[in-house]
Amino acid sequence: MLPFVCHWRRIALTPIHRTWLRYARSDTTSNPGDANASKYDVIVIGGGHAGTEAASAAARVGAQTLLITHKIDTIGQMSCNPSFGGIGKGHLVREVDALDGLCARICDQSGVHYKVLNKCKGPAVWGLRAQIDRKLYKENMQKEILQTPHLTVCEASVEDLILTVPELDHPGKCQVNGVILGDGRRVHSGSVVLTTGTFLRGMILIGLEMHPAGRMGDQPSIGLAQTLENLGFTIGRLKTGTPPRLVKDSIDFSVLERQKADKTPVPFSFLNEAVWIKPEDQLSCYLTHTSPKVDQMICETLHLNNHVKETTRGPRYCPSLESKVLRFPNRVHQIWLEPEGLDSNVIYPQGMSLTLPSEIQEQLITQIRGLEKAKMVQPGYGVQYDFLDPRQLTASLESRLVQRLFFAGQINGTTGYEEAAAQGVVAGINAALRVRNRPPFIISRTEGYIGVLIDDLTALGTNEPYRMFTSRVEFRMSLRPDNADSRLTFRGYSEAGCISQKRYIQASQMKAALEEGIEALKSVQFSCMKWAQLIPEAKISANHSSSCSALDMLQYQEVNMEILARAVPESLKTFAEWRQLAERLKIEAMYAWHVSNQKLEMEEVRRDEALHLPQDLDYFALNVSLSQEVREKLDFHRPQTIGALSRIPGITPAAVVNLLRFVKTNHRRAERIRDPPRMSKFLSKTDLLDRENSKLLI
Repeated sequence: MLPFVCHWRRIALTPIHRTWLRYARSDTTSNPGDANASKYDVIVIGGGHAGTEAASAAARVGAQTLLITHKIDTIGQMSCNPSFGGIGKGHLVREVDALDGLCARICDQSGVHYKVLNKCKGPAVWGLRAQIDRKLYKENMQKEILQTPHLTVCEASVEDLILTVPELDHPGKCQVNGVILGDGRRVHSGSVVLTTGTFLRGMILIGLEMHPAGRMGDQPSIGLAQTLENLGFTIGRLKTGTPPRLVKDSIDFSVLERQKADKTPVPFSFLNEAVWIKPEDQLSCYLTHTSPKVDQMICETLHLNNHVKETTRGPRYCPSLESKVLRFPNRVHQIWLEPEGLDSNVIYPQGMSLTLPSEIQEQLITQIRGLEKAKMVQPGYGVQYDFLDPRQLTASLESRLVQRLFFAGQINGTTGYEEAAAQGVVAGINAALRVRNRPPFIISRTEGYIGVLIDDLTALGTNEPYRMFTSRVEFRMSLRPDNADSRLTFRGYSEAGCISQKRYIQASQMKAALEEGIEALKSVQFSCMKWAQLIPEAKISANHSSSCSALDMLQYQEVNMEILARAVPESLKTFAEWRQLAERLKIEAMYAWHVSNQKLEMEEVRRDEALHLPQDLDYFALNVSLSQEVREKLDFHRPQTIGALSRIPGITPAAVVNLLRFVKTNHRRAERIRDPPRMSKFLSKTDLLDRENSKLLI
């Protein structure tokens, strides 16, 4: 977050020719500072977490990419909390990394406190999390972005879109062909990715004061919001908030509960065996709680708080302190005091988002244990902003209304850096593939948390800021943080071309080692009595007469690869020496039975997802037994597959069956048209009529 200032002003944009930057290697085209390079394959608008991932992904695919941001200095800025990951969110970071995204590697270079959450449960729901040094993260992200081949960075505002006639073979009223900058300059492109965050008609609220801004110190995007509205997009309004920042030296940490980081930090990225910081140099977090006096002050000053009184929906799972007090009266609420960096004297009080007047916030803070003498660096504030109903997007995150226009991040109704980054990498890949007329890169619900995130948004929409949780995922046993590379890296390499050779080779080596290790574990067979003698620390019943493999033994909680290697060194010692491999073999053994059971369910979902509904289907004219209510829901949601259709609230099982029958019938008709029988001249009039009707649906 930018330092708080007492006055507000519009930031003058530097002329485009002075801020058109290219930091690329010799294999790119345009020269540094070439202001005449006005045609790109992909333009990405916004330099936040979605924008940086989108721009980098498009460039990795090989598209000549332009990233346009208000300020180059704010690329990679962590606008709210100084942390990445968590339960559910850590899975997203791992999957972004598996697609060769940036945020995981940058976190491994910038963290000051690494901790795996949910360790009391199984590895499938562990949440990798890190406190991040804001300054380091921004520096490392900017270095990465400004050195990416095929990527140019431009400092400017985007006021409008360049539109042209649509392609006949795709749905949409028009096609985007570039952008118009704030100074009137036109930049053409093959596709555009919008990652505007909270900037679309953004408004900051502190107490009764309201200021147009997308973030403290940054102007909102007005022209672009009006353009999207005029194009007919369904636009909603959401709100979020951020807590006040506190002076570290003014806090009494001696009376607070200390939370230390993990002694052995777990990296986010599959490319890294360790993080940049020594375990002993990590910083601690501290826990404190609200008091009854805090509740009293909030209730007495509600008339001075416009943000809380607004009917705009805010985040349910990361609410403001005022909302928590109103929703759960007479309760004590946790506040985590988190460091903002190694050399920073600022503390971020997680869980204390406030929008009260500044002077009241200062008084309220002193009513909290350990903060009696705390000083405030900047007040907390609320942000209200426009977002687009994500049901107007396909699973590739391309708009249905405007061809080649993609959306990612908070503009789609999500909250959080991780959700934004996940959408950004998918939108960037698909924007680049669209220019090359290649099939979109779609991640299904059976393949990743990213697939669940995008399917939830595009099929169901959201009326509040969407946050990822493990509970949203049907196949948690299979979609684990440890195997994100085996699920996505090879697809990204072969289908999208977004994976570096280095990552592909490493993932291939791990895959081969896992397969070899599992086969070796299966091949080591002893009786239960023998295993009980070899591994006395494990509670193995010696009464079973049948033999068991080393893979079976690895399912015991007390057994790991190191213990097995000591018991059977000649067969297993090699696999225990590679730490990452040993850990993954243990997890594979733990979930082998569950994954096997889930395969049938996953195949059923995949079959449903493979049955696509025509994008221009007229549900009101469709000759299928459907109620008017169901037709209205289908027309509003526009599901892309039978799987997405079945998840729409209010769609009856009978409606799903009828539409499934319709889709299968028309798939068979389409196949007959593509591969007509030799005796087609003898087809009946009914069959010929079916062929003509099917042509309308292909």
